[in-house]
Amino acid sequence: MTTTKDDLRIDYVEFNVTDIDAAKAFYGSAFGWRFTDYGPNYCEFDDGRLKGGFTNLEAPRPGGPLVILYAHDLEAAHGAVERAGGKIIRPIAGFPGGRRFHFSDPDGYELAVWTKA
Repeated sequence: MTTTKDDLRIDYVEFNVTDIDAAKAFYGSAFGWRFTDYGPNYCEFDDGRLKGGFTNLEAPRPGGPLVILYAHDLEAAHGAVERAGGKIIRPIAGFPGGRRFHFSDPDGYELAVWTKA
């Protein structure tokens, strides 16, 4: 089987959110993401490596797959999440190969941030 660089990889992540501006403020503040608005019901985000979107056409659906971000400085990312209004739901803890914490964003989505050991 021949694959290309983008074949069979996560390509896009989409969040249903209550308030697109609030989602932009949170993720922009906590992680420095950039945004492109496509009308009142859709906004694309770009973290520099992966793109995704925020839409308010459906109600938020917290749960589903766990989206995990990487941070070189885990403590700085932890502080940025708190300052941006995120709720830490699992404190920084070690696991084989690294450390991570889990948080919920203003719409209740659970995400995690990890760093190598």
